[in-house]
Amino acid sequence: MAFAPLDPLLHNQLRLAIASLLVGVESADFNFLLEKTGATRGNLSVQITKLKEAGYITVKKTFKDNYPNTRCALSAKGLKAFERYVQALKEYLGPDGG
Repeated sequence: MAFAPLDPLLHNQLRLAIASLLVGVESADFNFLLEKTGATRGNLSVQITKLKEAGYITVKKTFKDNYPNTRCALSAKGLKAFERYVQALKEYLGPDGG
């Protein structure tokens, strides 16, 4: 049996966490993602940029109460990539889930 390749972009723990959080919401702001992932601001910012450049998420920068506000949302491409990644992991784990 040949295993499906795992998407290297989503195989990173923090990028996978970001995508997982965004699957369940319409969009999320930077501080929400920061709190939920426990990442540093710098690392979270870098990983958001990588996901954005791949077209997996959209990023909207605005101001809220005179403070910069970054909102992220999973794109259709990102959702498909996430679903393929989850399916590939299930194949690795086997029929009984590992």
